[in-house]
Amino acid sequence: MMQQLRGTGVALVTPFGSDGKIDYKALESLIESQVAGGTSYIVALGTTGEPATLSKSEKDELLDFIINKVAGRIPIVVGCGGNNTADVIAQAKEYAKNDKITALLSVAPFYNKPNQRGVYAHFKALADNVDKPILLYNVPGRTGINISPDVVVSLANDCRNIVGVKEASGNVAQCMQLASRCPKDFILISGDDALTLPLIACGFSGVISVLQNAFPQFSKVVNLALEGRFGEAREQHLKFLPIIDTLFAEGSPSGVKAYLELQGKVKNVVRLPLATVSDTLYAKIKTLNASFK
Repeated sequence: MMQQLRGTGVALVTPFGSDGKIDYKALESLIESQVAGGTSYIVALGTTGEPATLSKSEKDELLDFIINKVAGRIPIVVGCGGNNTADVIAQAKEYAKNDKITALLSVAPFYNKPNQRGVYAHFKALADNVDKPILLYNVPGRTGINISPDVVVSLANDCRNIVGVKEASGNVAQCMQLASRCPKDFILISGDDALTLPLIACGFSGVISVLQNAFPQFSKVVNLALEGRFGEAREQHLKFLPIIDTLFAEGSPSGVKAYLELQGKVKNVVRLPLATVSDTLYAKIKTLNASFK
């Protein structure tokens, strides 16, 4: 599992047409560009894929399409989370039946704001009821709660099928705690494009990236870092930082969809309550996209 999920995973966007429906032609092209561009694995129905605004039938159809088009060439991880533990378990059990899915990515329960005992119990219940590798997803900026290192370490030791964590707290000190305390075979994945290089230096095994949607060459930076070639990786990584800043300046995936439109890959369409980026930010994105080498 560590080798399958090592490197660069892409948090795949869901392209929409002008009519607001899923644009499967654009999605197929995007999948092909990711596979050809060196992406290690695809994350379907992650936050960047806007699953909060997809119906159950749309999610099912979208996932089937991605699985069929990837055709086993690279692993697929599926987002599966919520703030009702029973519903998350039911959803995860359904995905677990599909042997084409390598692992589940489950975000911390949001909105309810459980304490750390509740967070542990939520994920323990998920692991006890689902026979599939599970990656925790810690993103306090979205969920309103942090999964503490104590809870991550406990889950890593107590649950054989909780195999890793996507860490997007932005707290490098917390990431270093995870690297020093988690079992050696526990997978540590950066959830922040901008922190990928320093986190690999701390012992992380890669990133689940938004940037990778529009710039598959980012995977080369990750590979250089994983090979210990930090001087070369740093030079390239620093070039991406202005782009990464614009990806999240007015919400994601609004930023990356603007880049993808300028590259002729998807339409600049997101579903409400998300909105497209402002004209000012779009102009900046246009300049950065045109000048990037």
